[in-house]
Amino acid sequence: MRFREDSPEDLARARAEVAVWRDQHPAGTGEELVAAIGGRFHRDYGPVLRAVLFAVDRHHARKVTGAVGTADPLRR
Repeated sequence: MRFREDSPEDLARARAEVAVWRDQHPAGTGEELVAAIGGRFHRDYGPVLRAVLFAVDRHHARKVTGAVGTADPLRR
């Protein structure tokens, strides 16, 4: 998938779906995530979904530790 084929709506939908998936599967892996919701996105979107999962996990970790920064990476 080429970057120019991606849209802000696709990325926003990925953020939302990954956050919901993570809430339901707190110990799930990136591979499990892609297997579960990857079919709803472009076939080459797996790396993007894993990157969004990383950002979601980082955001949750900052909340738990109280190290929340000034910018929320999930709210762009």
